[in-house]
Amino acid sequence: MRIGFVGAGRMGLPMIQRLVSAGHQVSALGRNAETRKALGESGVRAVPFAAATGTDAEAVLVCVFTDEQVRAVCLDTPLLETMPPGSVLVVHTTGSPATVEAIAAVANSREIEVLDVPVSGGPHDIAAGQLTLFGGGDAAALERVRPALAAYGDPILHLGPLGSGQRVKLVNNVLFAAQIGLVAESVRLATQLGVTEAALLSALPHASSSGRALNSVAGKGSVAAFAESVGEFLRKDVSVARQLAAELNADLGPLAAAIDAGVDGNSGG
Repeated sequence: MRIGFVGAGRMGLPMIQRLVSAGHQVSALGRNAETRKALGESGVRAVPFAAATGTDAEAVLVCVFTDEQVRAVCLDTPLLETMPPGSVLVVHTTGSPATVEAIAAVANSREIEVLDVPVSGGPHDIAAGQLTLFGGGDAAALERVRPALAAYGDPILHLGPLGSGQRVKLVNNVLFAAQIGLVAESVRLATQLGVTEAALLSALPHASSSGRALNSVAGKGSVAAFAESVGEFLRKDVSVARQLAAELNADLGPLAAAIDAGVDGNSGG
């Protein structure tokens, strides 16, 4: 497929490399010399403007950090004007469903499909081709871009209409943050019982309480170290989830307290 890509960062660059390895033709935004050099070494055509990634593309994939950046790329540049009718815009960035809905309101008038496909995992999952993709939007459009997404994603899940991928990913990250909070509370209890955090984290991954959150914390050596490594990402997504819940009069319930004990509570650690 002919692919445009915006966001050649920590996650985006290895995605691009997997796309090229799978035989896709990729044009990617390179804002600075260092990025353009990395893209060139990966066999990618680097372009200086976001809109240029859409020229003749069958799909454009956006993997930036924030909602504001997604809006800037998709609505404040001529990207949608350069994308041909029948192409697909895929937003990998985790954010508010309202963002992709606003983009779709413009894109659909140009016969461009918009999909929200936030991802779960890290660069190691991309390298293994096992990034989890939460898809929202038209199922047929998702099938059209599946050959590209399959370069780094498995499973690729269709979860419902536009915005569904974002909603599931936000719940996922709220739950993950809450699980970190429970680990933090478990460390607090262990300390009161005379057990060190290091000893606890060396033991629990082998027991019935083991899980991805616990194993991730244990891999970093402490709750504080893990919170520092992922806090910027999780705090952003949890903030969006809290805002969405407030807008829809939904209740985080006990999840809220667990989050406070985890990533939020250790934001300065």
